[in-house]
Amino acid sequence: MSRFFVMSLLFGLTFGQTASLCAPSEYTIHVEKRECAYCLAINTTICAGFCMTRDSNGKKLLLKSALSQNVCTYKEMLYQTVVIPGCPHHTIPYYSYPVAVSCKCGKCNTDYSDCVRERVRTNYCTKPQKLCTM
Repeated sequence: MSRFFVMSLLFGLTFGQTASLCAPSEYTIHVEKRECAYCLAINTTICAGFCMTRDSNGKKLLLKSALSQNVCTYKEMLYQTVVIPGCPHHTIPYYSYPVAVSCKCGKCNTDYSDCVRERVRTNYCTKPQKLCTM
């Protein structure tokens, strides 16, 4: 093997985590309440992308620090609040959602992330749609 190839391989293994493809990504969520007349399509950003993980099949042979199962998660986020149109007065029309400012590869924090991928998840409107641009 050439010296350049070996050096490239070592560099990639050492710094691969920092060069991962985890970044804020545009995403549209659809929000509706049973009592309200409209569904709201919200354009936001979420964290998405690839993070380097290590296979845990050899967990008895490896140190715990070598067994990382990282996900693309929020480094910095803020919350935005919108009003769902067409709600009666007795209904709270507000909906708050996270906006990714920056992302990182790390452990999934269940305080603000859904760490389990559900099998069936719908992201569409069943009512007339209004677009929310922030």
